[in-house]
Order: sequence, then C-alpha cells, then structure tokens
Amino acid sequence: MFDATELKPSRDGGDSAEPGGHSLAEILSQPECWRRCLTELRTSQSVKEVLARFNHAEEWLFIGCGSSYYVALAAAATMKSLTGRPARAVPASEILLYPELAFSGEACIPVLISRSGQTSEVLKAAAVLKQRKLPGVAVSCVSGQVLEKLATITITLPADEQSTVMTRSFTSMLLALQFLASRLAGNEAYTDALLAMPELAAAALKPVPERIRDFVARYTFADYVCLGHGPFYGLACEYALKITEMSVSYAQFFHSLEFRHGPKSIVRPETLVILLLSEQGYEAECDLLEEVKSLGGTTLVVANQANVRVRAAADMVVELGLRLPETARLSPYLVPGQLLGLHVGLKKGLNPDSPRHLTRAVILDGDGSKNPERGE
Repeated sequence: MFDATELKPSRDGGDSAEPGGHSLAEILSQPECWRRCLTELRTSQSVKEVLARFNHAEEWLFIGCGSSYYVALAAAATMKSLTGRPARAVPASEILLYPELAFSGEACIPVLISRSGQTSEVLKAAAVLKQRKLPGVAVSCVSGQVLEKLATITITLPADEQSTVMTRSFTSMLLALQFLASRLAGNEAYTDALLAMPELAAAALKPVPERIRDFVARYTFADYVCLGHGPFYGLACEYALKITEMSVSYAQFFHSLEFRHGPKSIVRPETLVILLLSEQGYEAECDLLEEVKSLGGTTLVVANQANVRVRAAADMVVELGLRLPETARLSPYLVPGQLLGLHVGLKKGLNPDSPRHLTRAVILDGDGSKNPERGE
C-alpha cells in the first residue's frame, strides 16, 4: 500500500509518478491560483460585459453538474446575500427533464458552469436556453470549447487541472462568481476582501495539509457525513463528493440540523461527522456537534473561530481565523475536505488523481463535443 506520509507534490503541478501527486499539487496551488484568477478578473473584458448587460437582472439561475452544481449552490447563496436579488441553483439535468420547474420566468439570467466547457448535460441545457432566447453567461477553465459558442458571454479562468477530480477549478470558479456578485452589488469592501483573501488564506492553510494527513493516519472510518447550512451547504455537498470520488468511500451530506431527523441513527465511532461551522448558525450547530459527540461519533469541525464548546466536542478542529466576510471565506473552507478525500484514498491504496469509472468530463454517447481529457 502507498504510504501517504511520504507523498510529495509534483513541482508546479507537473508530471508525477506518485499516486495523488497531481491532486496534491493542485490543492496546494490554490492560493496562488486564486491570486492569478482575481488579477485577471479585475481587468476582464468579459466581466465588464456582464456588468454592462446584466446589471439590472431580476433573477440569477446558476446551472451545473456534479461539482459544478455545488459551485452553483454556493454562488447563488453569495449572489442573493450581496445583491438581494433572487438567485437559485439547479442541476443541468433539471433543465432538460423538468424545465417547467426549473424556470420561474423569462427574466432570469442563466449562468452555465463547466470546468471543461464540454459537459454534455450543460451543453444541452445551454441549447434549451438559447431556444428560449435567454442570454446567458458561461464560466469555464478551458477556452475555445462548445459552451463558449452557446453562451452570450464567457468568463474563462486559468485554473484547469491534470487530475480527474475538480479542486482548484471548483474554488476558482466559485471565487469568480463571487467577484461578479460583488461588482453587481457595487460592494467595494467585499471586492477588496476577495482580493485580500489569497494571501490571508495561504498563511491560514499552511499547517492544514500535515494535520489532515496525520488525522487520516490515526483513524479508519466506515462512513462519512458532511454538514453545512446556508452558503456552506454546497460546500458540504462538495466535501462528500471529494471523499466519494478520491477514496471510493460512502459519504452523505445534509443541511446540518436536518441530520437530527433520522440520519443520526448511523452515528458510531467509525462515523466521521464533518461540520462546516457558520457564524449565523453557530450556537445551534454547536448544540448539534455536542449531540453527535454524545452519541459516540467522531467529529471534524472546520470553522473560522472555534470556542471552548467546539474544541471540547471536536476530535479535530481546523480554525481559519480569516478577518473576512463569511462568504468571502468559502473557497478556503474547501481545502480541508479536498485533502481529506486525497489522504483517505491514499490510505486505501488508490490513486486519487484517476478514480475508477470517472473521466475528466462527462461526455455522453452521440454528443458533438470532443476530447474528454479536458476538464469537467
């Protein structure tokens, strides 16, 4: 079995014979990747075009598949909180199968999210939107793809990966949509907070990779539960997906307090319950954390600030301590979950860079897009 404690990232994300080497390099590269993306976004002609054309949009509809759908959930929460305008997230498949439920009216602006710009269901949803004459925005990490031809305006980020699993592309596309929301809201203080985030996060996250590696080495879990509320719910979904993809483990996700209503029956020492602690729900979520601990579960908490109650009820605490607005901290919150999935996979003797049954883009038979080697 590969020894996770010996894992070294490939230099600059280059070729690596080490299992998980690409994924680790891409996870660790995120603060620098965020800085590059934000530098481009500040002068992006595409962002300027979105602001000019859609500044008075009545509603935003964020669309994606898999991880990109979870980006959509977090982006919609940020857009709603910053602009006060209605914002929702739906899977692309919902547009295809139940369009009458997905659309609330013709005044919404769809935002299509796809790392590769080739994801079949996103392309089909884009075609449906085009038939309805709805102008839309695309966010991707690969230029010149089919999605770019179907969208009115495309924002392309320098955040693609060699690995199958999305890590820095997820956090960077989320960051781009948060940047867009802050500009639409005219919230300069929030924009400045996003611009400051990469440097602050780099320092806060420095000890996290070793701590997560050591935590995984100490424990073996049968199942995983990921919990979050509000803007953290989409992140909890992504935590569960990263654990599932990278380690072929069983992981579930819930709105935090919903865990009480039936799912808590699975709690035992071999259950790792991961709680993404929010500010707005802090006390109620602390109550839940203490309840899970009293039932015998093992607990991991990711929080910006951890009080005495949290430290007493958590087997591990990742405390970021970032002096930023709550939603401006969402991308750094993802890093512990990505590392967790990586190291659990390595402990099981797997290669998290290339999980079984998965490709970097879901391209269905008969679809016109090509080259599944380029992003999801």
